[in-house]
Amino acid sequence: MSLYPSLEDLKVDKVMKAQSSFAASTAAPAIAEEASEGAVQSGAAMMPVLYPNLQELGDYMGLSLNSDEVQRNLALVPASGNQVATRPSALGCMVSPVTGNDVGLRRAEIKQGMREVILCKDQDGKVGLRLRNVDNGVFIQLVQANSPASLAGLRFGDQVLQINGQNCAGWSLDKAHKALKIAAESRIELIVRDRPFQRTLTMHKDSCGHVGFIFKKGKITSIVKDSSAARNGLLTEHNICEINGQNVIGLKDSEIKDILATSGGVITITIMPKFIYEHMVKRMASGLLKSSMDHSIPEV
Repeated sequence: MSLYPSLEDLKVDKVMKAQSSFAASTAAPAIAEEASEGAVQSGAAMMPVLYPNLQELGDYMGLSLNSDEVQRNLALVPASGNQVATRPSALGCMVSPVTGNDVGLRRAEIKQGMREVILCKDQDGKVGLRLRNVDNGVFIQLVQANSPASLAGLRFGDQVLQINGQNCAGWSLDKAHKALKIAAESRIELIVRDRPFQRTLTMHKDSCGHVGFIFKKGKITSIVKDSSAARNGLLTEHNICEINGQNVIGLKDSEIKDILATSGGVITITIMPKFIYEHMVKRMASGLLKSSMDHSIPEV
């Protein structure tokens, strides 16, 4: 079973497979007919093109597509299977004729499983984290810009499972912050699970540069009918946490709009249900989110 980063990728892939199947089924009669007429053609000329020029997809689902663009996004498997190659992903193998190997999708990926993160303290004896407990778990509420936590790749919403070998389940905030405070300056070992309350959606801009949703104060309030946002399952009453992997929590709506406008044709956003988001940022001043939160673009 194939996986796709967006509904647009799925639909385009299905059309191309149907075209490929039709071309393969009609190839033999076409070759026989040309041979009977004595036409001399090269083997390449007689073979059907695996992917036609996609003229019928020129304005498909609001997208501007062409063969060159699609074939740049895909590698071809030898003709036996008439299938497109897939690109590796921690979430499985994704077929992406429209999205391609988009860097924003890779930056935003929420990896399954857990990872170990090694931190050290800065010159002030801090790691740059603020924690929050939710349902007996410890989560990252704030990652300060240019801090050891930021450099280690920790993000808002990550769940901290262990601090220096101690399980954090059921800990109070005081206990969690104390464990960081008394830890050695040169080595703090964290076991982390990537953002379990968040999910990512990949969408595609239409010819007007829109993906089809409206937001206010970072919360999605409405979705445009028949837009890429609607097709790919974006929901209202969710807060935008990241755009193409870049944290936007605490930014003004105008700043978020600028990030969306300057992004390429493919946009991957990370969202969190409103009621969880509000609990996560509870008792934290909006000014602190804007001035201290790490809004840098992560490396991949």
